[in-house]
Amino acid sequence: MKQLSAILTAAAIGVMTVSAQAQVKLPAPSPTQTIKQDFALSAVEVSYSRPAMKGRTIMGDLVPWNKIWRMGANSATRIKFGEDVKLNGKAVPAGEYVIYGIPSRNGWEIIINKGLKNWGIDGYKQEEDVARFNVEAQELPFPIESFMITFENIRPNAMTMMILWEKFLLPIEITAEIDGKIMASIEEGMKGDKKPYFQAAMYYMESDRDINQAIKWMDQALAEPANAKAFWMYYQKARMQAKAGDKAGAKATAAKSTELAKAANNADYVALNEKLIATL
Repeated sequence: MKQLSAILTAAAIGVMTVSAQAQVKLPAPSPTQTIKQDFALSAVEVSYSRPAMKGRTIMGDLVPWNKIWRMGANSATRIKFGEDVKLNGKAVPAGEYVIYGIPSRNGWEIIINKGLKNWGIDGYKQEEDVARFNVEAQELPFPIESFMITFENIRPNAMTMMILWEKFLLPIEITAEIDGKIMASIEEGMKGDKKPYFQAAMYYMESDRDINQAIKWMDQALAEPANAKAFWMYYQKARMQAKAGDKAGAKATAAKSTELAKAANNADYVALNEKLIATL
């Protein structure tokens, strides 16, 4: 009986030890990163695991040539588009996908695929491809230790997704057609009671449309009582006048903006107006 009791006690201690060990949390060898970039009229989100070089040769060894690669570690790298886009000119509808790459010495083939349940490349089916396109790899002058995906050169309707590791860089241009949507939104907004004068004026200026119409809308925005002291709006009107070739008008409006900015203790806009006036 004593022997059985000792055995049970030892077993209980063993279970307690295993249970205690199971609670130990260790750093992930390839930690997950999720990045979300506001873009066009929505956002692009990427979730991926970041393996490190750790003294290893990456291209042609850990990542073999001419074989499909998961673009990271662990589960397949996911990418989510909030609206229809094009990747290097290839149309990709709004939605969530996984991204793969096939590296070669002459460049990479990038694959956008519907296999959201895939673990790495396990479960990959070519018939679920949404888009395939080629990217020329660029060589970096310094090594990148941890695999990285980031966004650069962000513009209203385009940006570059950059994939980096070891000494390679893959730039992927993402574009979105937003002009038609914005113009339709402006047209619809002008039918309502609260008209988007400021937003419409800014879009007309930034997209090189009728600058005189932009100034007219800005005047209507500034005529609203709530905007009487809106120094930032006067500054934008001065920019529009300068673009239209009305230097005298631009100087007068910039001076008004400067006066209001000083009253509001906003040194940034004081400096912006001074720089604008200097260009005139």
